[in-house]
Amino acid sequence: MKAHRQPICFLFDNGSLRAASVLSLRRIANCLRARLDGVDVRAVSLLHSSVIDAAELGGEPAELLEPALATAWARGENDFVLLPLFFGPSAAVTDYVPERLQVLRQKFPGLRVRVARWLVDVNAADDMNIANILADGVRRAAADAGWSRPKVALVDHGSPQRGVAAVRNFLGGQLRRQLGREVAVASMERRPEPEFAFTEPLLAGLLRNHDFGQGEVVVALQFLSPGRHAGPGGNIAEICAEAMRAQPGLRVVITGLVGEDKRLADVLAERYLENLKD
Repeated sequence: MKAHRQPICFLFDNGSLRAASVLSLRRIANCLRARLDGVDVRAVSLLHSSVIDAAELGGEPAELLEPALATAWARGENDFVLLPLFFGPSAAVTDYVPERLQVLRQKFPGLRVRVARWLVDVNAADDMNIANILADGVRRAAADAGWSRPKVALVDHGSPQRGVAAVRNFLGGQLRRQLGREVAVASMERRPEPEFAFTEPLLAGLLRNHDFGQGEVVVALQFLSPGRHAGPGGNIAEICAEAMRAQPGLRVVITGLVGEDKRLADVLAERYLENLKD
């Protein structure tokens, strides 16, 4: 594969105010670049990250997708694949990105941009790539704790989009098959209105449930990068610590992040390459 003949890849996430998230995104982009044999892969965010002090990012400021595309166009570049670092059909991917591309195409007629698929296709039951990463994370966490058969809870952020909740439930089913045991699914948070009840159960409630919230529990993180929610000192860790304080018989360990596994680059490479077939 000759890198200069391939479309530039903008690997994008939603963005964060924490440097660790941007550094994680850059590391994933580097893994993907190596996997694609030198294709130009650029790490960008949709929002937020550009306010992080560049000193926290090795002196290299974080970039946002829209100005990065405009700058690339001004340099004469005009063949791009936008690659979402998202598990499912978040509104950021299905609504925000198309809206902003429409604006950019008005400014830059002839702009050639393709948007790749997100990571998990709920219609592809035989695609176990993300489930394999999650399952191995559970096995490692249990082994490190010296546990033979803990209960397992798969937790995502929680989304107002039913399609995103469907991805969580789909991965939960795949994880059950991989581990050969029951796996509960939960979200970190939800909107309060009744129409968002499909996000339930919440992790905090699950860990206080009489049947689940006791003994050994591995919480599997359906998160890609560290930030305010996942990783050391994040909301998930606080929820688990609070549950253990409230229930002395409960012991919880948390898996690593999906974005820490090098196999994620294989999934992203597949998504990128799908856009070269037309």
